[in-house]
Amino acid sequence: MERLAGERLAVALSLAGVVALAWLYLWRQAAIAHSGMAMGGMASDMPMAAPGAADFALLFVMWVVMMAGMMLPSASPAILLYGAMVRRHAESGRTLPAAWIFVSGYLLAWAAFSLLAAALQALLQHAALLDPMMSSSSRQLTAALLAAAGVYQFTPLKDRCLSTCREPVAFFLAHWRAGMGGALRMGFEHGAYCVGCCGLLMLLLFAVGVMSLAWVAAIAAFVLVEKLLPGARFTSRIAGLALLALAGATLLL
Repeated sequence: MERLAGERLAVALSLAGVVALAWLYLWRQAAIAHSGMAMGGMASDMPMAAPGAADFALLFVMWVVMMAGMMLPSASPAILLYGAMVRRHAESGRTLPAAWIFVSGYLLAWAAFSLLAAALQALLQHAALLDPMMSSSSRQLTAALLAAAGVYQFTPLKDRCLSTCREPVAFFLAHWRAGMGGALRMGFEHGAYCVGCCGLLMLLLFAVGVMSLAWVAAIAAFVLVEKLLPGARFTSRIAGLALLALAGATLLL
């Protein structure tokens, strides 16, 4: 039992370290963005050009790191459960792939989302719809993002994905696959459910500012509450109503 607790602690500390490094990176990127705006003066009000290949690669990396920092805490129940199963199998003489393989699959799903998010950001920049803080400069775009995220909170797909994310035991029972490839695939599938649950919430960053660390933290905190605390459906519905109200206010005020 003590060895199992120690293994669980090691996995938890490793996750905490990865999340801390991700948030440190995001803090540095936000600081650079704020510094650039301060030094740019009036130039900060000019539309930004679409990124080139190298800039797009950095943009993609930023989204991957941001998704890791925002989503790994809420995925910790599934990751810790998988880590516990690895240890229990080892004690009985059987071997399961390490927890990091499952985590890699999970992050791979969010990397696919990050590629789409980075491409969307490049398109929005090219259309001059984002300011230097990567926040929408169009009231219509902001309202559309808020409304889309609000409506999605009421859909059956949202309910299914959220339920799967909240019930890691049921997920492993339904999706268990053996071997290293199986662990990677399970991580990817769990990550895909999380993308289905929270992807539109992540796109709200285009409405409030991709480089606004306060809003990044606020959305991550909501995801944590929605996925880990009781009353998930009520929380989702209240958030959906709030987002729809904000969308209407954005257009009318």
